[in-house]
Amino acid sequence: MKAIIDTCVILDYLQRREPFFDDALNLAIGSANREFEAYISANSITDLYYIIHKYTHDDKETRKHLTNLTQVFGIADTLAEDCIYALHSEITDYEDAVMSETASRTGVDYIVTRNARDYTKSKIPVVTPGEFLEMMDSN
Repeated sequence: MKAIIDTCVILDYLQRREPFFDDALNLAIGSANREFEAYISANSITDLYYIIHKYTHDDKETRKHLTNLTQVFGIADTLAEDCIYALHSEITDYEDAVMSETASRTGVDYIVTRNARDYTKSKIPVVTPGEFLEMMDSN
């Protein structure tokens, strides 16, 4: 099973945001243990750099966090065509439309997010972290 993990879920993991941290941590553990394939989109990496650096104020520390993430999660390349198709998407939030297009092109099975409401027009099924973990437990 392959999933692309939305930035908000990665931030739940990195920032230990409650009550979401446990599910985000279990996603990271499952991915690290190769129980499923989990990816972060390439455009999420730049967003994560900006957000992490805002808190650390340290380029080296920020890059260390991102390096650790890339050892747990793969990176799904976002291509120019994803950005162009997203311009014409029925998904009104452009960033989410780009994520959906990336997910569709790369053949993932699910988009994992806490923000499912914004993905109602996604071509790829959208689930919460808890729902994804339940599916993995039942397999």
